[in-house]
Amino acid sequence: QVQLVESGGGLVQPGGSLRLSCAASGFTFNRGGMTWYRQAPGKQREWIATITAPGGGTYYADSVKGRFTISRDNGKNTVNTVYLQMNSLKPEDTAVYYCNFQQYWGQGTQVTVSS
Repeated sequence: QVQLVESGGGLVQPGGSLRLSCAASGFTFNRGGMTWYRQAPGKQREWIATITAPGGGTYYADSVKGRFTISRDNGKNTVNTVYLQMNSLKPEDTAVYYCNFQQYWGQGTQVTVSS
């Protein structure tokens, strides 16, 4: 059974940083691309970053390019993790952030950027 559990969200001031984690289990981790999305209040869910497997290629939305970094661990554990390092955060980054693998979604973690 595929499980995705996000963590690491919180309240941060503009210009600050957060690192989100997505603990993934129930599938062959190093054979599946992983993606982060976000959804702000009143807006559609937005794709922000993907990391492929096994190659590890990364792709970013223009809105986060140069500020966010997606990475993943080596996939050799029962529970593996995808990360989203977020730097230079802006108020417009406020959203619920979701981890995705194929048709599976985590429950989301709230990120609020405010002074």
